Amino acid sequence: MSFVKEFIDFLKEYKVLALAIAFIIGSALTTLVQSLVNDILMPIITFFIPQGQWKEATFILGPIMIKYGSFLSAVLNFVIIALVVFLISKIVKEEKIAKK
Repeated sequence: MSFVKEFIDFLKEYKVLALAIAFIIGSALTTLVQSLVNDILMPIITFFIPQGQWKEATFILGPIMIKYGSFLSAVLNFVIIALVVFLISKIVKEEKIAKK
């Protein structure tokens, strides 16, 4: 068996192309969600942050400075991406059930 044939069999068996497509779409989704959070949601939340700049929002406790603004942004990114993945999996699961 030639190396090329083995490689093609590997790609087919492990569905590498589908995995690559999923990775690219996931990367694009992450960029989209980051833009949603950073450019739309966080400016609204900024109104409730005393310093007014969400990226630099901090809480000072003695000598300790807790930077909660960027953390809040990361949490929102995670929640939105997790929600989208949940909704996609729910739709796919319902389609599989409907086909049976």
